[in-house]
Amino acid sequence: MNIDDRQAIGANGTAMLAERRRTRLDRREIRVDRRLVERAELPLLDIDELYALTPAFDILPYADAAPRQCIAMMDADGRLMLIADKSSASGLMPWADAYLRRPFALRFARGGDIAAVLSHHGETMRAMDALPDYAEQGAAIPSDVEVLRLDTIQMEESPIVRLTNSTLYDAYKVRASDIHLESTTEGLCVKYRLDGVLSTIAEPKGSQTAEQVISRIKVMAELDIAERRVPQDGRFKVAIGGREVDFRVSIMPSIHGEDAVLRILDKQALTEQMTSLTLDSLGFEGEFVRTMRRLAREPYGMLLVTGPTGSGKTTTLYAAISEINSGHSKIVTIEDPVEYQLPGVLQIPVNEKKGLTFSRGLRSILRHDPDTIMVGEIRDADTAQIAIQSALTGHLVFTTVHANNALDVISRFLHMDVAPQSFVSAINGILAQRLVRVNCPHCSVAERPNDDQLIDSGINPAAAQDFNFRKGRGCAECRGTGYKGRKAIAELLLLTEDLRELIVNAAPLRQLREEAARGGMTPLRDTALDLVRRGESTLEEINRVTFVA
Repeated sequence: MNIDDRQAIGANGTAMLAERRRTRLDRREIRVDRRLVERAELPLLDIDELYALTPAFDILPYADAAPRQCIAMMDADGRLMLIADKSSASGLMPWADAYLRRPFALRFARGGDIAAVLSHHGETMRAMDALPDYAEQGAAIPSDVEVLRLDTIQMEESPIVRLTNSTLYDAYKVRASDIHLESTTEGLCVKYRLDGVLSTIAEPKGSQTAEQVISRIKVMAELDIAERRVPQDGRFKVAIGGREVDFRVSIMPSIHGEDAVLRILDKQALTEQMTSLTLDSLGFEGEFVRTMRRLAREPYGMLLVTGPTGSGKTTTLYAAISEINSGHSKIVTIEDPVEYQLPGVLQIPVNEKKGLTFSRGLRSILRHDPDTIMVGEIRDADTAQIAIQSALTGHLVFTTVHANNALDVISRFLHMDVAPQSFVSAINGILAQRLVRVNCPHCSVAERPNDDQLIDSGINPAAAQDFNFRKGRGCAECRGTGYKGRKAIAELLLLTEDLRELIVNAAPLRQLREEAARGGMTPLRDTALDLVRRGESTLEEINRVTFVA
């Protein structure tokens, strides 16, 4: 017994002595572990070898691995390895033994390579995968969330906040355009809209889960959490990956409580894309692009784009504006919301709560001496009248409206009490468009539909030899869907003098369609069939977005 031990007995008794001995034993074990690690002559794993291994975040979570700059991996034989920098590995061993509680092999890699692999998986893995079961769990809702990161999400104590933040984070990472939160009898159904198609992502159980998640969204969007009987609209902003991302929120009462739809707007990413956004980059055909450029450079009149929500109308108009934005003309837009930020363009966001509607904003825009005006959407008769008058008084007007095809726009404006003579005088062209998913280039193979599918798609089986039918099998590159990316298809209606006369005389739709065809308009369906003929898409996809005649 040394002098320190005798002093410990004298002062505090045998308990302190026992504690000192345990401490010395622990230190001795750590020194032994450190010597074993430092003497190990294991080869360093390079970064390619690290990427070839499978992360074991279920065993060592990302939130615990990232601060310690280590990572648990599984090799091809299913054996567990702890990858660490050799200089810090000895200090990790006691912690790893206690944490993992299972056999593992220690392997070394450079600290920078480990950091790169952790960063890679932090960007791509789904935060929602690490969430527990939320059935019947209560949650206190904090006031706000400013920054969403994978490590902070997993360390969040509130299960409802963790579920909400994981949903937002994952949707942004997979490039979803919308998040749908639907209340059900059993809990909540979370869906993402990816490439225009809804996919169910998770279905957390629990009668209170949906109510608490919707309340959390309301708090973030500064809506009334006590009001559950009427629709509410709002928006909020979070930071993901160093960027500000806007979420536009719409809350709607349902038979099981409330549903929410969140539109994701990454303005910074969209603004960066504007540097290369042109009509050519949208996938339109050559002759079509030339006609669109001519319409976009007319001195006055209206260029109108129609289609359902999410069909790329705004993107097309911004591509046209980007091409004519030389800095020598005044361009003003009014939108709800402003999705892209354009240099040299005055952009006005609609704020209906403050009384700034499309019609009121458009009246004010005309006092700013604009050359080109973009109206985000024509929703009512007042806005339609002002937009038509602007086009008739020397302004070039770009705008959108919801309609099924180019010819349906005519009846839509007439139903808004726009005089036929004013309409045909103002309109230069009407563009109807859709976004069609294209086959994944990594897994698409030749596959001919059966005769029933051809007939249901309006194709004579005898004429099917002209088609190069292909279909994606589904792979990691396309998330198993068989499709990767989307392409715009469109029909462009040019108002010739004969067509203007037919519209003013209220001619039947059949005559309008025949005259439009003589004027060179190719229907949307025919353009979509050309994609299938070239093997770029499938019959199932074009039947989803275009009408089978």
